[in-house]
Amino acid sequence: MNRMSKGIALALATALISGVAIFLNSFAVKELADAALFTALKNGVAALTLLGLTLVAVRRPAQERVSRRSWAGMAVVGVVGGGVAFLLFFSGLALASAPSAAFIHKTLFVWVALLAVPFLGERLGLLQVGALGALLASQLLITPPNGVVWGTGETLIVAATLLWAVEVVLAKHLLAQVDSFVLGVGRLGIGLVVLFGYLVVGGKLPLIAELSATQWAWVLLTGVVLAGYVATWFAALKLAPATVVTSVLVLGAPITALLGTLANGVLPATLPLAGYLLIVAVAAALVVVTVRRSRTASQAAPAT
Repeated sequence: MNRMSKGIALALATALISGVAIFLNSFAVKELADAALFTALKNGVAALTLLGLTLVAVRRPAQERVSRRSWAGMAVVGVVGGGVAFLLFFSGLALASAPSAAFIHKTLFVWVALLAVPFLGERLGLLQVGALGALLASQLLITPPNGVVWGTGETLIVAATLLWAVEVVLAKHLLAQVDSFVLGVGRLGIGLVVLFGYLVVGGKLPLIAELSATQWAWVLLTGVVLAGYVATWFAALKLAPATVVTSVLVLGAPITALLGTLANGVLPATLPLAGYLLIVAVAAALVVVTVRRSRTASQAAPAT
């Protein structure tokens, strides 16, 4: 497998983990009613898990060879993507309507594409533009606009989504100098400082002592899954274009829907089902064409 193929394979793994994570989180949030507390503890478990994996899997020179500039970049990624964006998102989620929140958050791939062209130098051909348009259409089928309203909550969720898009661009630049595991630890660890600071200011830190064994089990499970998500996400982003990786990540939605169907035995309604099938078809076509083009380019390179 060449570099692009490995990146897309990792992106597919990320989408699978994302689909499972969202399904599990839907149960976990019912056990831990406070979203900020749940997020902080889950991210803490993920940070420790990823730190352990980094110490074992990453060679020591890669752990130590991080410049001051890269540390500064990781600090921005941690604060922006791992801290502030989460707080904005969950604050908005408490105020926004469910259809609005779901639709806005699922447009991340569009914002990444718009930023990737000027700031990462990625090119969007007719295939990519068509795929992005089809993926956006699939979101409209899954979450129809009739029920989408606008208010403070929606504004906060848009701000969070834009910050996550900015984080992707910053991370892509950093991954040219920093190991993906190291960046993942930095993102989660630094973001954790922001999240726990929020808990302290909000007086929610004492709630940790009141958690039951069942609640801690959910925190540990979802935290380990999050560690796998962050590890594969940054590894994919290191090897493949940001636009392709975020587009493939949309596959997490039909995976979550499939798990939901298996759990409750009820198929999605016609329009959402059509949206999920469209995501699978578009993502599959994008993956096949991108891999073929990459292999053709790598085979032609020695001849030139």
